Amino acid sequence: MEVQLIRTEANYQEALREIELLFNAAPNTPDYDRLDVLTTLVEAYEKTHFPIELPDPIKAIQYYMDTREWSRRDLEPCLGSRARVSEILSRKRSLTLEMIRRLNQELGIPAEILIQPYESAQTSA
Repeated sequence: MEVQLIRTEANYQEALREIELLFNAAPNTPDYDRLDVLTTLVEAYEKTHFPIELPDPIKAIQYYMDTREWSRRDLEPCLGSRARVSEILSRKRSLTLEMIRRLNQELGIPAEILIQPYESAQTSA
């Protein structure tokens, strides 16, 4: 099995074509092993050349609320009072570490999203 690092767009496209051909390879076969190696190389190339930025923490909270059909009131156990929820969502107050922990546990929002710096009235003032 001769496999090369993916260094160019042409290498990348070639690897994608080969992955498509090997996609239904049976487990524990040389083709399956080649598929596994190629997908690992493609993932590494994509991570370097097509990075996906993490979403804004407040937009992530709003997305998670929308997908679960949560209201602002549903956030109160995570963020505190109704006023605190309003302050957070309107960016007048930043998330605290305890809020981040609760949002991670209750909504499943990854902590790495919530701990990012984001624009708020506190940071822009």
